Amino acid sequence: MTRHVLVALFAGGVFAAVPAAQAPPAQPSTKAEGTILKNKAPVNKELLRVKLPKPAEADLSNGVHLIVLEDHRTPQINFQMIVDGAGGYYDPPSIPGLAGFTASLMREGTTTKTSEQISEQLDRLAAAVGVGAGISSPFATVTGNGLTNNLDTVLSLMADVLLNPSFPQAEIDRYKLRTRAGLMQQRAQPGFLAAERLNRAVFGDHPLSRVSPTPAALDALTRDALVEFHKTHYVPDRAVLAVTGDITVEQAKQKAEAAFGGWKKSGATIAAQTGAPPVSAPSISFVARPNSQQTSLRIGTQSIERTDPDYVPLTVANRILGGPFGRLFEHLREQKGYTYGANSGFTSSRVVGSWTASTDVRPGVTDPALTDLIDEIKQMREKPVSPKELTDAKRAIVGSFALLVESPNAVLNNVLDRYLYKLPADYWDTYASKIEAVTAADIQRVAQKYWSPDRLQIVAVGDQTVVEPALKKLGAVQAYDSEGKPISK
Repeated sequence: MTRHVLVALFAGGVFAAVPAAQAPPAQPSTKAEGTILKNKAPVNKELLRVKLPKPAEADLSNGVHLIVLEDHRTPQINFQMIVDGAGGYYDPPSIPGLAGFTASLMREGTTTKTSEQISEQLDRLAAAVGVGAGISSPFATVTGNGLTNNLDTVLSLMADVLLNPSFPQAEIDRYKLRTRAGLMQQRAQPGFLAAERLNRAVFGDHPLSRVSPTPAALDALTRDALVEFHKTHYVPDRAVLAVTGDITVEQAKQKAEAAFGGWKKSGATIAAQTGAPPVSAPSISFVARPNSQQTSLRIGTQSIERTDPDYVPLTVANRILGGPFGRLFEHLREQKGYTYGANSGFTSSRVVGSWTASTDVRPGVTDPALTDLIDEIKQMREKPVSPKELTDAKRAIVGSFALLVESPNAVLNNVLDRYLYKLPADYWDTYASKIEAVTAADIQRVAQKYWSPDRLQIVAVGDQTVVEPALKKLGAVQAYDSEGKPISK
């Protein structure tokens, strides 16, 4: 009763309190006569048609290939320069990580500006410029963005960082100090140890096996090594500049020529990428992490090249097995409660990449979790997927792809993908139809081909008393310490 009085008072006496026993007024029915409610959302069974915008392309005088995707909705421009031959694939064996070190330190000062001056100017312009290089990728990437009316200045800064890095010794020393701490810390993470061991099992000593620089490589880093790597590998001969935003191809070419016209061709060739030796046998590896509060499980093998015809069916198969709400997630998390998450994924490039299924579990369920993880992969090989699973996976992939139309940067990444891997001109226009054409037989075929037991590499990281007995049930086990060194029997 008190509550009703207060309501009436706060309402200024305009609205009277409703007695508790009073029934609410009847609501008009929204159901038309003869309607049957099935409580199901309508589903359009028509193939989703996706038509991506076409970029304009041109070449700069120094050979840099220019790709421009116009989008005049906002006064902003994003760009990225892909430099083929400047990635970690081309690191010297004595300094694995040199490409990444070089990319990081290019931003820390040029012959005309200090690191602080570059940062201050970019902050004033609400712009960004950065450089990165993957540890095993053949590419380095210089990225940036800015407002349309500041583009000349931002491109000038980008060109300065790309062409004139000075590698000040003071910045190198600071970089070493902060990077060393990170390299030491990551070895305490079971997920990192699992990735490191699995990559070595899948790729051997090939550059694709690298997942991180080493402290020894960081110690071996010198300014001379940085200068030499930049001079040798940052050349325009195989570079591509991709631009999206409020600009035309004519404007982009003119401004790019002004910014990068002084970047001269070297005429030098680079060694072509070569793939790792094929996986010849399965293996089981264990990385000891005493008193670990979790076990990291990884199962992996080599996958395919980006241009392989099996890329599409493998994409659908992987979605069913280890995609969002896929079989691994449903079984290991939802049904059994072993983990917060379980998934799988694969990489592909000019050479054969890798495929990995992974989960992290509490130590007490290591044995059943590993058994179930292996069994889910086995089921993909031995039984056709259900029509519902297949339909749901294909719709999810096509639906996610359709969202790319709303993001010019995502569309541009697809354009770069097509350019770098020499995919057909209509590849993305027909991508949805290719996904829809995948059958249950295709799924089973690629599962049998790429996930066969004689190709799978199993890695577990955790406490030895818990993990090693589970692994020994599967076969011979090679144990390693957290530094990657074999543990003798």
